[in-house]
Amino acid sequence: MLEHSINFFQTMPGPDSSGIIAISHGCTGVGARACGLVGLEPTRVAEILKDRPSWFRDCRAVDVLNVLPTANGGTIELLYMQLYAPTTLAPGRDFWLLRYTSVLEDGSLVVCERSLKNTQNGPSMPPVQHFVRAEMLPSGYLVRPCEGGGSIIHIVDHMDLEPWSVPEVLRPLYESSTVLAQKTTMVALRQLRQMAQEASQSNVTNWGRRPAALRALSQRLSRGFNEALNGFSDEGWSMIGNDGMDDVTILVNSSPDKLMGSNLSFTNGFPAVSSAVLCAKASMLLQNVPPAILLRFLREHRSEWADNNIDAYAAAAVKVGPFSLQGSRVGSFGGQVILPLAHTIEHEEFLEVIKLEGVGHSPEDPIMPRDVFLLQLCCGMDENAVGACAELIFAPIDATFADDAPLLPSGFRIIPLDSGKEASSPNRTLDLAAALEVGPAGNRASSDHSANSGCTRSVMTIAFEFAFESHMQEHVASMTRQYIRSIISSVQRVALALSPSHLGSQAGLRSPLGTPEAQTLARWICQSYRSYLGVELLKSNGEGSESILKTLWHHSDAIMCCSLKVLPIFTFANQAGLDMLETTLVALQDITLEKIFDDHGRKTLCSEFPQIMQQGFTCLQGGICLSSMGRPVSYERAVAWKVLNDEENAHCICFMFINWSFV
Repeated sequence: MLEHSINFFQTMPGPDSSGIIAISHGCTGVGARACGLVGLEPTRVAEILKDRPSWFRDCRAVDVLNVLPTANGGTIELLYMQLYAPTTLAPGRDFWLLRYTSVLEDGSLVVCERSLKNTQNGPSMPPVQHFVRAEMLPSGYLVRPCEGGGSIIHIVDHMDLEPWSVPEVLRPLYESSTVLAQKTTMVALRQLRQMAQEASQSNVTNWGRRPAALRALSQRLSRGFNEALNGFSDEGWSMIGNDGMDDVTILVNSSPDKLMGSNLSFTNGFPAVSSAVLCAKASMLLQNVPPAILLRFLREHRSEWADNNIDAYAAAAVKVGPFSLQGSRVGSFGGQVILPLAHTIEHEEFLEVIKLEGVGHSPEDPIMPRDVFLLQLCCGMDENAVGACAELIFAPIDATFADDAPLLPSGFRIIPLDSGKEASSPNRTLDLAAALEVGPAGNRASSDHSANSGCTRSVMTIAFEFAFESHMQEHVASMTRQYIRSIISSVQRVALALSPSHLGSQAGLRSPLGTPEAQTLARWICQSYRSYLGVELLKSNGEGSESILKTLWHHSDAIMCCSLKVLPIFTFANQAGLDMLETTLVALQDITLEKIFDDHGRKTLCSEFPQIMQQGFTCLQGGICLSSMGRPVSYERAVAWKVLNDEENAHCICFMFINWSFV
């Protein structure tokens, strides 16, 4: 086995690189491999990677059933591993594995894993309820020490996930090496880099939380959502009858372990009378809407799908009191405020607190509204991450926000089914670039776009949990069914509105960039800039409004307009502006001007605003602002000017952030 493990890694890529390489077409199953440089010692790397449930969110459990020493100082372990099902439409996977670990002469660590099958003279392992037995083909890690510290890590994953056992529409999830790479291989590499960064930084964040504690909260949200979604009977879940329709599945859990994990009580000292937990779940197929864009809409437009009364009901079981978390607000979206907690080093995952203003009611004073707080995990916002699923998972939290706060996670998971196709570009759903091309020239752009996105499919899974009193089971089940159906209807409506084919069909929700109004605004922006600053904003070869709009859209600096209101909101941004704000035209108008500046920036803007209105423009020194996702953005300098319409009346204020970049 040692000779096999060494040969196993002979074709790995070089150090300080990472990549995804699909297996040969003639091979069984799916496979991926990656290589990278991490700032951890080999023994620590192996320790982390062996603890698969700590970094692989789909892993339910890994049980080590036996350990045998080898003659060369290594070990052979017998393992049983279970993986959660990602949707309600397929069962989970389980594996019986042999894992071999050895230290080579040069100090490298080798960890090899493969399935134990009775064809190899091993025991015949009986099937387990709710799981399909899958096979791990030779996989593992090679960890080489680096001079001066750190390790070069080579990762190989190769599995046969038995795609025959799932509906045909879901088989791409089990037949795609890209999906395996995104969910397993690259996640392992990211986890190592994340933990290396945490080890090199201070132990406490600005929120008074250790990075490990915040990471544990993220894992608890994800694990709780997976447990609810899968509803395993050995965790106490049982299905109850439907109402004649099988679109929504209802499960109930009254086991002591589940209730102890949700030790819910009110601040006044009276324990909650909830005696069980109910979960409602459903899956649906979506067409022509990228998961990242839909997820961003669900995150920023909660009022479009959520019911305040349901949010208040879910929050009624947690403590009432002043919330102790303080920090800067990333954004305010229709009654909800987003407070950032943490993000991973590659910004593929965000942990945040959501404040729902005036939604709930205090048990001491039912008339007085109170704010409801949710702990929320958001991942999969990058449209360029091919094969990655998008998740929005949240749970009500109590006033203390303790590290061991009880959590009943609910949320959405959106998984692309056409991951083998070329990645979409930023903000692609809105068809912004194609909308710039109008007339005959635009037909080609629109058709190209349709070719790339017209057959995009994804499966969305919804799961919501609620604590309830046992005698209220029938009422809560009926309420939850209707709520899930209402959410499904809202998501379908939103998905249609965000669909590129819908946006490009001359419908009312078409992107405004292809309209005469947008062309007129672009002309006003450029004319006003030339009038006040004495120079041209654009170097355009054409004089027509269409050419001006197109050049403005592709300008390298971030250009954005905001309204002339008491609380200015953004009304337009070019591509660079949307990228800087990390938003879309759909969500742009929910971002206020003051939210992208820190306290110093807001004070500077307030002092300069009279000059903008009187003189017509002002120049701002370089500084820091925030994107809608809470990421700091530096800019070398900025220019703000008043935009006049054809009647010489002030229409809006335009900002241009020059040489901006994420910090």
